[in-house]
Amino acid sequence: MKPTVYVINGPNLNLLGTREPEQYGRATLADVEELCRSAAEAHGFGLVFRQSNHEGELVSWVQEAGAVRAAGIVLNAAAYTHTSIALLDAVAAVAVPVIEVHITNVHAREPFRHVSYVARAAKGVICGLGPQGYALAIAGLAGLVTQRELKS
Repeated sequence: MKPTVYVINGPNLNLLGTREPEQYGRATLADVEELCRSAAEAHGFGLVFRQSNHEGELVSWVQEAGAVRAAGIVLNAAAYTHTSIALLDAVAAVAVPVIEVHITNVHAREPFRHVSYVARAAKGVICGLGPQGYALAIAGLAGLVTQRELKS
């Protein structure tokens, strides 16, 4: 059975392609999912791809990924990045690597976006590279899995 990567997307990412295209571009969430499927397949991973506007559902999916021992999680918590201690606690509680992803460069935006609770427990953070950041995060997880296997 292939190791699985969870890609979990937070609020308003269902509006990609139409929401503030000058900030987020024209790629849709379906385009991002297709990119992630290709990247996962290239690295020998299965993929679970989800989006929710509800914080508790995101927390449950992080916990689910931990329970099934996923290879890793790519998490774009969107606005919850800057507000959710519950997501921070969930990421810290699971024994799988998490890479935080943002389509825009959050550090070049409003000051409240410069703070990430999730980053405190994530293995890494990728921001500002558009949807390609998701593919880079999957590649990063593949590298972490390889390192873990070499140490075993």
